Amino acid sequence: MMGEASGAVVNKRIMLVEDDSDLAVLIQEFLERYEFAVSVVNDGQAAVTRIIDEQPDLVILDIMLPGLSGMEVCRQVRQQYDGYILMQTALDDDIDQMLGLELGADDYVIKQVQPRLLLSRIRALLRRATPTQDVPPEPNSFDYQFGALSIDLTRRSVLLDSQPVDLTTAEFELLCLLAKHSGEVVTREEIVQQLRGLAYDGLDRSIDRRISRLRKALNDDTKEQAQVIKTVRGKGYQLCIR
Repeated sequence: MMGEASGAVVNKRIMLVEDDSDLAVLIQEFLERYEFAVSVVNDGQAAVTRIIDEQPDLVILDIMLPGLSGMEVCRQVRQQYDGYILMQTALDDDIDQMLGLELGADDYVIKQVQPRLLLSRIRALLRRATPTQDVPPEPNSFDYQFGALSIDLTRRSVLLDSQPVDLTTAEFELLCLLAKHSGEVVTREEIVQQLRGLAYDGLDRSIDRRISRLRKALNDDTKEQAQVIKTVRGKGYQLCIR
């Protein structure tokens, strides 16, 4: 069975937010057999702090929790957490599912989900964050090429001056959105709608933080060099061709 753990998604960090200690142990032990690093939190308020501080690759989040509900946890962390959120509920209720997704969850399972189905959902989410690296890209095979910056959508890879750039999934998706509209100003409203499917509330600063991290990864955060990503004050962001 351990052979099934081989692949790009092993050794990922999963935070399980579950107040049923017996169920938490079962899920933790099952996922650890597949080489995931699993930590357990049994309180909603504590989960908010730990998710933001530890930034796990994926959170399995129960809806019914002491302290804060899973819905409220999802709402509070979403602006400062770019990883995946897989919500669990004991109720097969479309309204709950839609609300969870609107608050920023990436997927939904119903308790008691079969372990292998849970594993499949986790792997599917984490594959979004994993570039295909076994075959190097051919010259001129990139989907977007802006001077020294190259983006390959199929392999989910980015090169800067021929060197790989390590990006999170959220950063990669943001870069791709800007690349798709290169030379145009992309508003915060458009970014939030495209990447999260949510309406921008005018207060969410998570996009600004994500832009900041993306600039740092692209060595674009110093005043001495030309900007790859330009801030258009009061409007949004623009990918500039160098």
